[in-house]
Amino acid sequence: MPFSRFMELALYHPEHGYYRREHERFGRGGDFFTAEQIQPVFGIMMAAVVRRLREEMGSPAEFSVVELGAGREEMREAFAEFGYIPVDVGRGALPERFTGVLFTNEFFDALPVEVAVCRGGEFRQMLVGWSGGRFAWVEGAQVKPEVAEYIGRYLGPREEGDIVEANLAALAWMDRIAAALERGYVLTIDYGYTRRESARFSRGTLMSYRRHTAFEDVLESPGARDITAHVCFTALEEHGRERGLEPLRFETLSRVLLRAGEPDEFAAALAGADENEIEKRRLQLKTLLFGMGETFRVLVQRKG
Repeated sequence: MPFSRFMELALYHPEHGYYRREHERFGRGGDFFTAEQIQPVFGIMMAAVVRRLREEMGSPAEFSVVELGAGREEMREAFAEFGYIPVDVGRGALPERFTGVLFTNEFFDALPVEVAVCRGGEFRQMLVGWSGGRFAWVEGAQVKPEVAEYIGRYLGPREEGDIVEANLAALAWMDRIAAALERGYVLTIDYGYTRRESARFSRGTLMSYRRHTAFEDVLESPGARDITAHVCFTALEEHGRERGLEPLRFETLSRVLLRAGEPDEFAAALAGADENEIEKRRLQLKTLLFGMGETFRVLVQRKG
């Protein structure tokens, strides 16, 4: 089967999928941390970012924050003042039309991707088969035209044996987002690369995670591990532009947070906390600014 189908089943199968099973995925007892677990500081800072975007729009009366990939809805309290609409894969739906901000945090990296290998100047599909009692990679025929187009447009020339991923699902979601967003912004937080940087990943970017340990073998233990692929921000930016989403900024999460906290010197992030809580929030802020903040990147696009 195509790897995209394997990844879809491993993550989103209604009974056995990683994101559908009842188990602890986040935090110390889970498999990984995300920025949304660094609460309440992350929510406070992101609310400040959204507040500024709303002001840039002239503070319209009708304004919503739609979170794509809402998961456990950990941003609900932070975004409550704007009108919060949670949406996830297979749960909830984008509004037909809305004004405001479409917010995503580590959403695009968990979408199923196509995998290909460069052979003789062309790309061949990497399939998933069964051999020796386990799942194994199988080299298939030439990739479909849409996959070849994605690679050519967003990843550029590659060398013999290079492995690449094509996130066609991300482009499909960008189509839906652009159609639903009447006026406002798309705020994307994730880890990934640009076209210029893609050559650094000659073996691809796929990884699986279990108990805070990263594994290169993404075919092992499907349903029991998270699977991710770095996001090609060039694809989001250029495809979005064709759908009316104007790219405004592309920068590290640290820069976004520093800009948001500058007016009050991060006083809002510490407000209302007792002495013990203040120390906890300071550590959260440090993690966001100097840990995750340098790893994660933020793409802001505008429509209308």
